[in-house]
Amino acid sequence: MKYIEIFGVKIHNMTFQEALGEIKSYLRGDSLKVIYTPNPEIVMGAKEDEKLRNLLNKGDLITADGIGLIYASKIKKKPLKERVTGYDLSLKLLDLANEGGLALYLLGGKEGVAKQAAENIKKDYPNIRIGGYHHGYFKGSHNGNLGHEVERKIIEDINSSNPDIIFVGLGFPKQEIWIDSNRDKIKGKVIIGNGGVMDILSGNLSPTPEIIRKLGFEWLHRLLREPSRIKRQMVLPKFMLQVILSKDSVR
Repeated sequence: MKYIEIFGVKIHNMTFQEALGEIKSYLRGDSLKVIYTPNPEIVMGAKEDEKLRNLLNKGDLITADGIGLIYASKIKKKPLKERVTGYDLSLKLLDLANEGGLALYLLGGKEGVAKQAAENIKKDYPNIRIGGYHHGYFKGSHNGNLGHEVERKIIEDINSSNPDIIFVGLGFPKQEIWIDSNRDKIKGKVIIGNGGVMDILSGNLSPTPEIIRKLGFEWLHRLLREPSRIKRQMVLPKFMLQVILSKDSVR
C-alpha cells in the first residue's frame, strides 16, 4: 500500500472504500491485523517519541483520522486521498460483523461502558456475536504492568471467545501500546484502537453530527462540549505551524 509520512508517522494513502477493501481481506484471513487511526495529536506525540512512532508504523492499516493531516499533506503537495476516521471504520466493522455473523470483543472505557456498548450493539446489530467485554481500568502493558495477572486473564478471555474483531478503547497512547505489546498473543482477525468510540456506542457520548464530521470540525464540536480539552486542542495550531515551517514534515 502506498503511504506518506508526516513527521515520520506512516499514513496509508487511500480512500475509505480502499480501506474497507483491505479490512474485508483481513476478515477473510487467519492472522491478526492491526488498525491505527492517528490524528494530529497522535502524530505530534509520536514525533517526540521514537518508540511510539515505530510502534504506530508497525500497524497493518494506518489511516488519517484528523482533518489536520489532510491539510498538512496538501500544503506539502503530497495529498492524501481522503480522511478515513476510526469512528467510520468502527461502524463499518459492525456492519460487516452483522452481515457475516462475526464475533466482537470490547475492551475499554470506565466500568460498565463496554457492557452497555455490547448491549446496544446487540440491539442494533442482532447477528453479531458478542464474545465478551472488559473495562479499561486494569493493570497491563499500557500502564507499565506488562504481563500482569489481570492482563493475562483478559487475553485468555478474549482468546476463549474466538473473536473476529476486537475494539480497544483505552485512549492514546495506551491503546496503541497495549495492542502492540499483546498482538502476538491475541487470536482474532482485526484489532483496532478506537478511543472514544466505546463511549458513543454505550450512549454515554453523543456522536458528532454528520455535517460537522464532513466539514472536519469534530475538534471544535468536542471542545465546545468539553472545554477542559482546550490544552489538548492547542496541539492543532502547533502541528500546522510546524508542518509549514519544517522542510521535511511530510515525505
